[in-house]
Amino acid sequence: MGLVGGQDTGKGRGNGVSEIPLGTKIKYLRMDSDITDEEMSLPNEKHNSGKYVFACAIFASLNSVLLGYDVGVMSGAILFIQEDLKITEVQQEVLIGILSIISLLGSLAGGKTSDALGRKWTIALAAIVFQTGAAVMALAPSFQVLMIGRLLAGVGIGFGVMIAPLYIAEISPAMARGSLTSFPEIFINLGILLGYISNYAFSGLSPHISWRVMLGVGLIPSIAIAFALFVIPESPRWLVMQNRIDEARAVLLKINDTEREVEEKLSEIQAAAGMGSAEKYEAKAVWHEMLCPSPPIRRMLITGCGIQIFQQVTGIDTTVYYSPTIFKNAGITSNTELLAATVAVGFTKTLFILIAIFLIDKLGRKPLLYVSTIGMTTCLFGLSLSLAFLGHEKVGIILAILSVCGNVAFFSVGLGPICWVLSSEIFPLRLRAQASALGAVGSRISSGFISMSFLSVTQAITVSGTFFVFGIISCSAVAFVHYCVPETKGKTLEEIETLFQTEEEVQGSEVELGDVERLMQKS
Repeated sequence: MGLVGGQDTGKGRGNGVSEIPLGTKIKYLRMDSDITDEEMSLPNEKHNSGKYVFACAIFASLNSVLLGYDVGVMSGAILFIQEDLKITEVQQEVLIGILSIISLLGSLAGGKTSDALGRKWTIALAAIVFQTGAAVMALAPSFQVLMIGRLLAGVGIGFGVMIAPLYIAEISPAMARGSLTSFPEIFINLGILLGYISNYAFSGLSPHISWRVMLGVGLIPSIAIAFALFVIPESPRWLVMQNRIDEARAVLLKINDTEREVEEKLSEIQAAAGMGSAEKYEAKAVWHEMLCPSPPIRRMLITGCGIQIFQQVTGIDTTVYYSPTIFKNAGITSNTELLAATVAVGFTKTLFILIAIFLIDKLGRKPLLYVSTIGMTTCLFGLSLSLAFLGHEKVGIILAILSVCGNVAFFSVGLGPICWVLSSEIFPLRLRAQASALGAVGSRISSGFISMSFLSVTQAITVSGTFFVFGIISCSAVAFVHYCVPETKGKTLEEIETLFQTEEEVQGSEVELGDVERLMQKS
């Protein structure tokens, strides 16, 4: 079938079966299960478990506030850092862009750490490393020390961007996974908005003090993150991978409806983890499987890594980091007015991510991605034209602000949150942490490259020309969504694997399922 498109390749197959034993597709039960519909639906218990999962998703997303705050606050703080420390334009580019580049180290290490220490304590490690870097930056007496803090913060962000969606996907029910896995993106946007507001609030201080206060305020969320670690449980799927079955069952009892459903889900996770055919998978290293992938895994990697890269190469980080520069190019001259305009961008970005939360599990991933990429393309071309032909005119300023706000709005409705949802749900359990980390690396490298080259590119082809190029790239993102992204709405993590298989591959998996069931019965 080549790369998967929008069709549900598992449709009409009865049993959704991947390379590892799965259950049936309608109720997702084993064939020998005798659970009734009444046992599967207890409204009161479901209500309570839903509240608990909701709270866990919020607490797990708190690290994302730190990332968003850093992105938002640096867009304004850089104006005062440049004035206080007398840094050059190249140093300015490096200071902003290095965060994304260095964060790939955290993302790469995060996959291994989350498998070794667990999802929960990787969240804790991300917070500790980032907060250390933020403290160093706030107290930095020179550009060199500022860079050291920036490097530490980048590593912490690398851990955080890959672990939060992964953790939430592994504790969420299938029907709400899209919305819940979008929470990190919501908190990133909230952090960006808080960063913009901080810029505006402290812009009246002296240049030597203002940027330090702006960066230092980012340390406050650490208190909430420390509290969160006492609330959230470890991922039941990770516990199963560690053969800590009783602990996994205890967590599943908190996030599922009935004990019978817990036992069924536990059996599914054990099967997906390869415990029924351990000898086969123990000899196959995770990285070897990703570097020499089977056709279904290759399709998953193209989809997961590709959507991460497109999220960044369409220029969203430059729009956020350099929004004062964009508005200055449009004709706004006052620093206070520049920062006030960026607050409007932050409010827009946050508002539309909230809209995405209500739509992602109702309309599905793919329709929102179409709306997002087509809308971004239109706004990027509109911004380019307004800067090229209407610069420093009132109508040009208004159009530029509307185009920037429209761009971040369409990004937040689709490409922003869904990128992380897809990356955390399409990979099989045995590869999920490392493959998600690889996708995050693609995102961070792309973000760093775009951010570090933005000012230099604008000098070569103008700001207008740069956003015209972003518009062309956004056009190709529409095609990528059409040909490479399947619809995963409402499917369990184990079922999603079948979307990347051809009919022949599914039939081969069915044979494996029969063999494994016979081996388990004998054992």
